[in-house]
Amino acid sequence: MSFTDLFESGEHSRNVGHFASIANIASINGELNPEEEKMLKRFARKLDIEEAEYTEILKNPGKYPINPPNDSEKRLERIHDLFEMIFADHEIDNHERFLIEKYAIGLGYTTEIARDLIKRSVAIYSGGLSLEDYRYLLNRKD
Repeated sequence: MSFTDLFESGEHSRNVGHFASIANIASINGELNPEEEKMLKRFARKLDIEEAEYTEILKNPGKYPINPPNDSEKRLERIHDLFEMIFADHEIDNHERFLIEKYAIGLGYTTEIARDLIKRSVAIYSGGLSLEDYRYLLNRKD
């Protein structure tokens, strides 16, 4: 196996873990609604998740570990992806808030930073922002 294959395998493993986290949050309320299903399909394409993997992940999304990226921009993009899924139904409940905080800590944020990130994201994200606007507003000094 070449070095490139190892890198691609590691990246795919991170993508599978990220997709599983998104699927886990999407399935919190039981059955997936059509908007959540549409977003999951979009994320699967974005993350190069094959159909067989997609089906397997949806059966038990909790069995896949979080494999955080080393890049802070990628970590922020992953939090953004989760907020897109959470706000597919235009609200965030306590369980979703708990899971995204746990995921943020799993990505490498401290508990304090994760809580602040989520608090600010909920306030910001209620309007459905692009990643660039999201990044700008999170990094803006009040």
